[in-house]
Amino acid sequence: MNKAKLMSLLGFCRKSGNLKSGSESVVKSIVTNRAKLVLLAVDASDNSSKKITDKATYYGVDLHKVLTVDEISKAIGQNNRVAVSVTDEGFAKSMLKVITE
Repeated sequence: MNKAKLMSLLGFCRKSGNLKSGSESVVKSIVTNRAKLVLLAVDASDNSSKKITDKATYYGVDLHKVLTVDEISKAIGQNNRVAVSVTDEGFAKSMLKVITE
């Protein structure tokens, strides 16, 4: 997997307005069926990890743990972001392709 390419895609996705970040926003996007893909930090706290994983599993949203909190935060230009959800199908497909390479 090419982390640099994934982080670049996250930045473009945020700039286009198709990214939700932060635990509460991510959960809300999952529950409202807007989330196409969720990225959860590998070093997320147990509580945040369980909450987001349970929601994504229940609503059938793809969830991947591939980046750290610092990498996610750097990619989207914000601090301490544990999770992000992608709300655009095209971006989600592009990111999944990079993740599965």
